[in-house]
Amino acid sequence: MKALFLAGGLGTRLRPLTEHLPKPMALVGNRPWLEHLLLHYKDQGVNEFVIAVKHYRELIESHLGDGSKYGVRIDYAVEKELLGTAGAIKNAEHLLSDRFIVVNADIIHQVDLRSALRFHENHGGAATICLTEVDDPSHYGVVEQTDNGRIVRFIEKPKKEEAPSNRVNAGIYIMERRALELVPSGRAVSIEKETFPLLIDNGSGVYGHPIGGYWMDMGTKERYRQLHWDLLDRRFPVKIEGKDMEGKGIWLGDNVRVGQGVLFVPPVMIGDDVTIGDRAIIGPYAVVGKASRIGNQVRLANSILWDRCKVRAGAQLNDCIFGSGMQVGPHILHEAVCNRNLEVQRR
Repeated sequence: MKALFLAGGLGTRLRPLTEHLPKPMALVGNRPWLEHLLLHYKDQGVNEFVIAVKHYRELIESHLGDGSKYGVRIDYAVEKELLGTAGAIKNAEHLLSDRFIVVNADIIHQVDLRSALRFHENHGGAATICLTEVDDPSHYGVVEQTDNGRIVRFIEKPKKEEAPSNRVNAGIYIMERRALELVPSGRAVSIEKETFPLLIDNGSGVYGHPIGGYWMDMGTKERYRQLHWDLLDRRFPVKIEGKDMEGKGIWLGDNVRVGQGVLFVPPVMIGDDVTIGDRAIIGPYAVVGKASRIGNQVRLANSILWDRCKVRAGAQLNDCIFGSGMQVGPHILHEAVCNRNLEVQRR
């Protein structure tokens, strides 16, 4: 079975971080999320992947390649223009198997795929929508189901008081190839508004299966921060690179140079080849990307730095997110999101 990762979008709500970057390539714990996702599905038994790409496709292709370094095979389906979820699947149809998995690649999750596959095999329908339960379903696609899991209605972003359930589309689908017979070629097609309603109406069988595990849409800066705090608190159990120093929630990568009098306030994650100056205070809730340079007496808390950042001596940063290669200081910054020098957004 193959998995199709939909990775063509930019993620406008994560700007400026993803202004020139596909949203699934945003760093999560100092590694592109798309790489985490690939490894998670490999662990679930998938070893053939198709990645739908459009914006800045070369960044994805150059990083993941043909998959051989991960022990998997990767093919790419290129969209000349954005085709919507169903349109992107149709565009990749020639690369897919008779049964395949579709994943919105910007959704953060760790789930038990085998349980969903068993459910799909047993019901015999054309599609299974993996579902997750949320407190407020008004921002998502909500389903109404029968007792056996068959979906009878699919409602996109209803008002909270009008939602038939709190089970929402998790952005993960198991589909049979015959489901694509209803999808027109060469134009944008919404799977939620067009394809699934058609499959429901003609009796093809669309079912919903609740999934456990961690799930989050990282589509806003607030959720992106929370994702990292969950990672550091191990509520999101993705692998953290580096050594956990005596189990204290302080992870240090290879070749980290720590100056005199540095204080780590856990939880803290430091990437490879990082230099931290004398008497710096790092944490709590700090993620520092690879090859970054932290100056003397820097105070860094509740902040995420991507790779190759430079923070000059004396800077104080709280609730900040910096894109790769950012240089700052000596400033006092609070709730700043930057993707290049001197481009700072404050709330």
